[in-house]
Amino acid sequence: MMYPNLVRIGLFFIGLIASAIQPLDYFTWTLEVIPALAGLAVLAWTYKNFKFTGLTYNFILLHCFILFIGGHYTYAEVPLFDWIRDAIGGTRNNYDKLGHFAQGFIPGMIAREVFVRQQIVKPGFWTGLLTVCVCLAVSVFYELGEWAVALSSGDASDAFLGTQGDQFDAQSDMFYCLIGALCMVFFMSGLQDKAIAKMQSEQA
Repeated sequence: MMYPNLVRIGLFFIGLIASAIQPLDYFTWTLEVIPALAGLAVLAWTYKNFKFTGLTYNFILLHCFILFIGGHYTYAEVPLFDWIRDAIGGTRNNYDKLGHFAQGFIPGMIAREVFVRQQIVKPGFWTGLLTVCVCLAVSVFYELGEWAVALSSGDASDAFLGTQGDQFDAQSDMFYCLIGALCMVFFMSGLQDKAIAKMQSEQA
């Protein structure tokens, strides 16, 4: 298991360094990549006592790359999503919504794996419900953090907030997080259970 994780760590730092090369705004880049760095620190700190499945680690790495891209370009100016906006005749760059979908999906995988493997609640309805609740709590704290940054830094936080003129941006962000968490619970629970069972059989 160590070798794949070394590959993931290598890819993490490649993505981090690439995103740090001439980003649109270094202040925004710093704010956007802090969650990825904090996540890496927590995973490293808990690694001896709790190792996640490779499936969950892969999705965590994917989430980090979503953060790196958003930090490099800012969430309102990712080129691919500018192209999508123009192609469908939209009015905003929706990369931030992908980010908030991931904010529900990937923390959902983390929370659910902890619930299942630590047997915190019985498998089934309550596991799914509490997973979604954890994701929504993460989203709420993130929005509160954005609010705190906006209050303390004024106009310098505009690129970080990425509201693009939408007065209900925070509410829609939480809604996309909810969709991501529900998608994880409904479509990934079975696959995650298989990954957990495989991991436990290898450790037996």
